[in-house]
Amino acid sequence: MIIRDFIDNDLYKFTTMNAIQKVFPEAEVKYKFINRGKTAFPVGFAEALRAEVNAMKDLYLTKEAENYIRSKCYYFEPVFIDLLKGYRYNPEEVIIHQNGGELDVEVDGLWYRTVLWEVPLMAIISELYFKMTGQVPDNYEPRAIAKAKELANIQAKISEFGTRRRFSFDVQDRVVGILKEYMGNFLNGSSNVFLAMKYNLLPMGTHPHEWFMYHGAHYGYRIANEMALENWIKVYHGDLGIALTDTYTTQNFFQSFNTVYSKLFDGVRWDSGDPIEFTDKTLAHYHAKRIDPKSKTIVYSDALDLDKVKEIKKYVNGRINDAYGIGTYLTNDVGVKPLNMVIKVIAAKPAGYSTSIPTVKLSDHNGKHTGDTNEIELCIKMIGIH
Repeated sequence: MIIRDFIDNDLYKFTTMNAIQKVFPEAEVKYKFINRGKTAFPVGFAEALRAEVNAMKDLYLTKEAENYIRSKCYYFEPVFIDLLKGYRYNPEEVIIHQNGGELDVEVDGLWYRTVLWEVPLMAIISELYFKMTGQVPDNYEPRAIAKAKELANIQAKISEFGTRRRFSFDVQDRVVGILKEYMGNFLNGSSNVFLAMKYNLLPMGTHPHEWFMYHGAHYGYRIANEMALENWIKVYHGDLGIALTDTYTTQNFFQSFNTVYSKLFDGVRWDSGDPIEFTDKTLAHYHAKRIDPKSKTIVYSDALDLDKVKEIKKYVNGRINDAYGIGTYLTNDVGVKPLNMVIKVIAAKPAGYSTSIPTVKLSDHNGKHTGDTNEIELCIKMIGIH
């Protein structure tokens, strides 16, 4: 069994689940596996994946995990912890098919329930693929140690974000242990709640693209960012204050990121496009709002490696607080080619709607636009970006 603990998942899935059940408890969504790298999966993969998914029905929130979440996740009210205690994965929400080497996976159901599937599904697909194709990790530990030492040497504050495309749980576990040992206070924490608990770290994360994507489908693209930020504030009252900027492009986001939001949120996250351009836009935005950028943070999180972190850190040069969410470069740098894949929400059905509405994500990199082609064109036209 690949997923052996209920909280072997990223924090942002739980924070988003909490917000969903408060604001949109009856909303339904559909997620789809997107194989960006066109990986050919081996014969029998769908059956093996189905067995792993079925096994997850027996996972539950342990007492140890409950106590950890209560102590670290102060922004969760007791009623949400009780909801987690009663939650069980329903494998019937996951539909799996395979045609030759092509894998098709969808998740369908109530949003507050199905939101938890994305990260463990991706972790299973990744680990299972390497197992079934007979690939094994090389001697990666010396590289991980060298990375940890150098990141600490350049005083880069990082969080480990590598659950979704990890080589395996065991590799991620060992890497987090190495980071804990060699980085000291420069390791902010891990997005993986189980590993954060194991290594006495802070679980890290706020909200994902799907939070904004749903708002675009529900309220319309022109007001999506504003409504998503407003609803997040209603739930968390200023906690979990790093805002994701690129669901409908950063250009569009900053139009909605008014003075109130700019002051209330602790900072923003860069997840696509050019990090240098993003830094300039963010600094200019805070200056225009008469906000000292040194009181704010940018979390950089798109496909980072050591060289890119060094380049960004040198450019930032203390003008704003900089932090780094590093994933695959840490948890799947073991001598194999990591899978290039995502699982994205593709449709939303708000309460009372008779049909689903397509969802889209634009990002700051054209190659990362996801969703129905006609809907993407409509979104671009509606928000007036170039």
